[in-house]
Amino acid sequence: MSLESREALIINESDYDYIDYKGRKADPRRHGGVLAASLACIVELIQSLVFLGNNMNLVRYFLKYMHYPVAQSSNMVTNFVGTSYLLTVVAGYINDCYLSKLTAFVLYATIELLGVILLTYQAKNSNLLPPENETPSTFQAAILYIGLGAMAIGIGGTKATLPTHGADQLDHTKENLISSFFSWYYMSVTTAGILGATLMVWIEENCGWGWSLMISAILLCCSITIFSAGFPFYRGKKPSGSPLRRLIKVFLASNHNTNDTTTLEVHHSPKEQSYAKEKSYNKFKFLNKALNDDTIEVAQVEDTKAFLGFLPILATTIMLNCSTAQLMTFSVQQGNFMNRKIYNITITTQSISVIPLVVVLVFLYLFEQSKRFYGNNEAINKIYQPLVRMGAGLAVSSMSMAVAALVEYKRLKEFNEGNLMSAFWLIGQTLLVTSAEVFVVGGMLEHFYSKAPNGMKSISTALACCSSSMGYFLSSMLVTVCNSVSGIFGQAWIGGNDLNHDRLHYFYALLCFLNLINFMLFVYFARRF
Repeated sequence: MSLESREALIINESDYDYIDYKGRKADPRRHGGVLAASLACIVELIQSLVFLGNNMNLVRYFLKYMHYPVAQSSNMVTNFVGTSYLLTVVAGYINDCYLSKLTAFVLYATIELLGVILLTYQAKNSNLLPPENETPSTFQAAILYIGLGAMAIGIGGTKATLPTHGADQLDHTKENLISSFFSWYYMSVTTAGILGATLMVWIEENCGWGWSLMISAILLCCSITIFSAGFPFYRGKKPSGSPLRRLIKVFLASNHNTNDTTTLEVHHSPKEQSYAKEKSYNKFKFLNKALNDDTIEVAQVEDTKAFLGFLPILATTIMLNCSTAQLMTFSVQQGNFMNRKIYNITITTQSISVIPLVVVLVFLYLFEQSKRFYGNNEAINKIYQPLVRMGAGLAVSSMSMAVAALVEYKRLKEFNEGNLMSAFWLIGQTLLVTSAEVFVVGGMLEHFYSKAPNGMKSISTALACCSSSMGYFLSSMLVTVCNSVSGIFGQAWIGGNDLNHDRLHYFYALLCFLNLINFMLFVYFARRF
């Protein structure tokens, strides 16, 4: 039997492995489907609104309410976001091993809700906030960190659960349906970003963080209620045990048989002889020796190879997230030194990002609709493939850094001549980097889910968020290294407190070059995949 036939058989058989929320065999006529998947998109919109709405302005809360210094506040935000994304991998592993998606989401969302309630109580109780010009006491800081920690656990858990849960509701023999789900899923995230940059930021600035956090708690209650309302319609699979244990078993068997001089003969076992006819045989060939072990099946080797194939693709997306983190940080600071007035009304720099987000949202909708007209055209259909979309996004990422460098160079020139450049010039770089993120993250979620082994769907899709986490942590390291190296030659590029006397455009140019190299590496690995 060919590998393609074996995969098709696995897909068809897997339809009978689904169960409902009571553990009974799922009925395809009652469980799953577009309606059940749509609920996941609605819940993700609410969840992302809470996360993005608070995250966009969280540094102001640390500065205004907790009175932390600027540098410490910025690092706290970066660490909070990075930790939230990093925990998706832990949650994905737990989901694949021990918890059903339904139980997992309710658990993680409840933990997040408890964290928000604790932060709300602190923000509304003056006794739990530090006096003016004083940093928090040990007890006050403990409440803050416990609340943020609970939020990070909940955010990481829900982001590891919702994408795979939604895709599990759909017919896996229809690839276009799975692709459409991830497009609509990311449209939900983009819509949440628009609402967060406008409504939530306005509430935080005009009504206070106590109201913002209280509204966040209400929204989380709504998300849990909406998700729970779909229990009778959902389908899912029982946890299949530790996926890492299966991978390690293949590695150990391969290493043992490679070092064993009695197993060096090519195609030593009948399983390996049969597997040699498949296309994937020549990928990670050192793992083929594991088939000489009677306890290792071809499917286990295939799963291990598939997961290993994800890692180079994952590595090439980190630079995009690093650029996104830097651009979001410095764009806000750039905007503070630019003209932000419209008819004598001064707007916030964060509000300018609404325009690119709306453009991207419209593009996503048109892109999804175009599949109905051109999806059956074999030549045009290639542009809808996840790896192609990811490559396009990484190329656009390099372009965004080039535009950012030119805009900053122009801003500095105007400043030195005594002029203020319009903040709306930031729209170009923001639009490009947002488009790049949509292409890459959306394609990565679809690719990792569709190609992941059956028992590793959650942890594989969680790798997309893990990339964001590593990008945030890498961004801090890049700034430190660049300042240290450039400082040796006279002046640190971004070492001061005033961008008007820094050399941010040099740093953007460096990121453009690194993204270009990264794009070429992606093309190499994608072709090999």
